[in-house]
Amino acid sequence: MSAPHDGYGQYPPQQPAEQQQPPYPDQGYANPADAAPPPAGAHPAADHGKKKKRAYAAGAFDVAAGGNAAVGGQAQGGGQFGAPAPGYGGYPQPEAQPAAYGAQPAAYGAQPQQPYGMAQPAPVASYQAPEPYYPSAGAPPAQGGVGGLAAGMSAMNLGPGAQQQPQQLPPQARPGPLNQLYPTDLLNQPFNVSELDLPPPPIILPPNSSVTPSPDANCLPKYVRSTVNAVPTTHSLLKKSKLPLALVIQPYAALHDLDDPVPVVQDQVISRCRRCRSYINPFVTFLDHGHRWRCNMCNLTNDVPQAFDWDAAAQKTVDRWQRHELNHAVVEFVAPQEYMVRPPQPLVYLFLFDVSYAAVSTGLLATSARTILDSLNRIPNADRRTRLGFIAVDSSLHYFSVPKDTDENGETSMLVVSDLDEPFLPVPQELLVPLTECRNSIENFLTKLPEMFANNQSNGSCMGSALRAGHKLISPLGGKIVVLSASLPNVGYGKLEMREDKKLLGTSKESGLLQTANSFYKSFAVECSKNQVSIDMFLFSSQYQDVASLSNLPRYTGGQTWFYPGWNAGRPEDAIKFASEFSDFLSSEIGLEAVLRVRATTGLRMSTFYGNFFNRSSDLCAFPAFPRDQCYVVEVAIDENLTKNVVCLQTAVLHTTCNGERRIRVMTLALPTTTNLADVYASADQCAITTYYSHKAVERALSNGLDSARDLLQSKVTELLQTFRKELAGGSMGGGLQFPSNLRGLPALFLGLIKHVGLRKSAQIPSDLRSAALCMLSTLPLPLLMQYIYPRMYSLHDMPDNAGYPDPETSQIVLPPPLNLSSERFVPYGLYLIDDGQTQFLWVGRDAVPQLLVDVFGVADRAQLRVGKGALPELDNDFNERVRAVVQKSRDHKAKGVGSIIVPHLYMVREDGEPSLKLWAQTLLVEDRADQGMSYQQWMGTLREKVSI
Repeated sequence: MSAPHDGYGQYPPQQPAEQQQPPYPDQGYANPADAAPPPAGAHPAADHGKKKKRAYAAGAFDVAAGGNAAVGGQAQGGGQFGAPAPGYGGYPQPEAQPAAYGAQPAAYGAQPQQPYGMAQPAPVASYQAPEPYYPSAGAPPAQGGVGGLAAGMSAMNLGPGAQQQPQQLPPQARPGPLNQLYPTDLLNQPFNVSELDLPPPPIILPPNSSVTPSPDANCLPKYVRSTVNAVPTTHSLLKKSKLPLALVIQPYAALHDLDDPVPVVQDQVISRCRRCRSYINPFVTFLDHGHRWRCNMCNLTNDVPQAFDWDAAAQKTVDRWQRHELNHAVVEFVAPQEYMVRPPQPLVYLFLFDVSYAAVSTGLLATSARTILDSLNRIPNADRRTRLGFIAVDSSLHYFSVPKDTDENGETSMLVVSDLDEPFLPVPQELLVPLTECRNSIENFLTKLPEMFANNQSNGSCMGSALRAGHKLISPLGGKIVVLSASLPNVGYGKLEMREDKKLLGTSKESGLLQTANSFYKSFAVECSKNQVSIDMFLFSSQYQDVASLSNLPRYTGGQTWFYPGWNAGRPEDAIKFASEFSDFLSSEIGLEAVLRVRATTGLRMSTFYGNFFNRSSDLCAFPAFPRDQCYVVEVAIDENLTKNVVCLQTAVLHTTCNGERRIRVMTLALPTTTNLADVYASADQCAITTYYSHKAVERALSNGLDSARDLLQSKVTELLQTFRKELAGGSMGGGLQFPSNLRGLPALFLGLIKHVGLRKSAQIPSDLRSAALCMLSTLPLPLLMQYIYPRMYSLHDMPDNAGYPDPETSQIVLPPPLNLSSERFVPYGLYLIDDGQTQFLWVGRDAVPQLLVDVFGVADRAQLRVGKGALPELDNDFNERVRAVVQKSRDHKAKGVGSIIVPHLYMVREDGEPSLKLWAQTLLVEDRADQGMSYQQWMGTLREKVSI
């Protein structure tokens, strides 16, 4: 596998043995015509011979050198430092295929195994069979799981010609083996970063668990993931396992519906359980000739609505088995009148512009106004009801009354209010104006706004008072307050002091700087939530801005905190990054007046909720605006013993769409239950577990301090290793460190969390930077969070011949294989990309040859290379195009199945260049020793000592 697969939650294609790459001679070829055939799937442009392949250094090519030589088994240090550079485009070795979970070949079946779904002639039932990366459940290795499954499918009457209403079998005895447990020695079979791209262990349900044989009957991991894909039947078994039981919920996989369409039930026929209020879904049971259905959550029998089989628009009966809610685990219902407390609210954006000297001089005011002006067509306004309002803030409040376009004498008037204690609304009816009716006036106002304050010398910021005024203005409707600020609020309500003290950084008192300095920010946020007002903060100060206090506003109102330290529009990279992100933010479709609730099978209870929202009651999360680029974690408690083979957890998000339609998005996840501890461990999802603990660690850091958060993570991973050793590895260590192969990355991920800028022990991290990082750790969707905790690193100087080109089948750019984050992977003549999703570093080795520098950067001498923030030049050569394609592809959120507005900055780093920049890049190398953090080897040694006590 030369690149992580792009379809999130999909398995990478397996190459048949005869197509796998042959070994290559130890030569750096000067011309492709002289080379052995390229790897299978290489892009034609890689071997046309139209452009000469340059050798970036003369001489023999040591196959074991360079980052891409062998992903799993490369020589430490990437070969000898004195060795000549490899030929440009050095070929990867066949063993570059990353090891599947559980590296023992015998356990995984030595015979080639087809990806699931190829052998079946019939549609696949919601039963998910084991995939090629996992051992087959219950099948001896010799026979594999697929052939037997195909036979089982035909026996289940799911082959061609199966009856339309699938036969419903009575509840069965507890299913046989689930995912097989394959212990691995963490010291001898170390974690490989490519394993983070593997999907979670498959959910293996008994046959006929779902009412239709749809392949979409169970929830995809991109929407909902469970920390364990086999649920213990008792609280005591869960407690014994030491594993958490929690859901990672990401209701949207893109910023716009077009990029991730979900089936919509338009007829407003919504069938729900009378008792527990669960929505009908693929895991219910029909009774009484289909007239009634039994709830899969609480077992109550409900009547099927008469209109369930009737199309009112066409006045004819419809086939029930084609209904979306019986075939799809993720559906959206158009809600009837009774789901509305009031008529759907319009979309409202109220912009609070900081117009103090700091905001004007850095170009923030001009860039913000220009971006809104350029994005007016992108702001959702399908129902033509979207409203905008504008308030400028320095030591006074400046309201703007924008006239309608039909008002011939209309000029936008500014009304200044200097009473900050009780700011009044001078002309409330003209301060929030319809975008459609006032488009020209809004454009004129935004064009003139920067000039109005061009000479402003005020250093005051009464942002707290402005927020209260804004709340008063939009609370009758609800909506979004968007704050664009470059200074600390220092007058009026919510006044904050400069409290950063470098002497406290890295000490036990540092946690005080991460607390809210003024209770106004929490209490006001809760007030906003009650009135359906959401707040987003875009913060730009080059001085201390107290992100710790300000971030409470988005935290409790479903918003987000975006932090741009040291931002200045005079640098094109800064201006472009913010303008791009802010424009995407304005274009994103959001849900309004939203609430989220999770229901589950009797015996399960939602106990704790994590994320940016206000917990309105024990199980209801309130969102004045529901964003599309955040995820939420819900901890699940087992209150009663589970008696069913399958439990279901159903997440429902009731919201108003941007165009005024009330809808309910429903996501149903079915999981098998087990009485066996080995099943629980074999089905544990290391990425979901890490996401859960990142939220726990942030909570602990804010309440008990950073030391306590780091201790929590270390003690948790130790506890899991000890439990596995004692309960499942027979208590023996055999000199190693035993853990299931599907959890092999957990220690590395936890080390990444402990060394993350949000939690790392250091006296060098400003508290604003730390607070902003904690905000990201508690909101990022799972795929982006994994990259934020354990960044991606690619070797570019010797990337495979197909990397940087579109894959012929998927048309997606192929990425080189990712490397583990250790400087031992570096060679001094190399070129590497390190990317944590927020920042990208292009690392240029100290011995990089001139031809490489010419091809990528257009300079022949390393000394001429402009280091720091920048962009790659567009040069007319093949290699430059490929490097730019890899850098761009690494930023591709959609391919990861997430919505995001982030455009990472790209920094050029010379190994022999600016020391502080080099140190910053090196902090992303999680497996190295740095600052006060231990290396991966030291970490594993520490864990082994603690486990063997």
